[in-house]
Amino acid sequence: MDETTYEHYRQRLAALIKSRALRFGDFKLASGQRSNYFIDGKQVTMCAEGAYLLARLIVAKLKDLQVDAVGGMAIGADPIAGAVAAISFAEGRPVDAFIVRKERKERGMGDQVAGPLKDKARVVMLEDVITTGGSTLRAIEALKAEYDVEVVAVIAMVDRMQGARANLAAAGYDLQAIFDVTELGVNIPR
Repeated sequence: MDETTYEHYRQRLAALIKSRALRFGDFKLASGQRSNYFIDGKQVTMCAEGAYLLARLIVAKLKDLQVDAVGGMAIGADPIAGAVAAISFAEGRPVDAFIVRKERKERGMGDQVAGPLKDKARVVMLEDVITTGGSTLRAIEALKAEYDVEVVAVIAMVDRMQGARANLAAAGYDLQAIFDVTELGVNIPR
């Protein structure tokens, strides 16, 4: 994908996030923090255009990473991982998808990670919206408990800029975000 197309898709995705997912008010986040805004990522990642745009942007980021699979914590990463797998196949560079359940299943295989994943795979963790990175770190821990994989990067649709980058870096992981919240018009305290 050339730079012009990438930026066009990125700007269209920003418009979708602003119109469908960004809300202002009083919200409690998964991190336990309170916020005066909320980004309901599923409003974008589960709509046809949003899933397509985000997947195309992520596949472009994966180009040089030699990745075998993408996934993350259910349910935020699920639609993204599926869309990325489909687009990667259509573009001739297939990347499989996986999900990490919040808890181990009590039936069937009794696994916490689902999908065609193999040991020694190079993986990218996905998030719709990332705050402190806690969910991603828990997903990586669960993933590594079941598979011997290398986490190459973490890619999020939106970084709320509330510690995720530093927390992931401290654990040895690189966060790449399509947007930070300021690019979506959110003013954050400095």
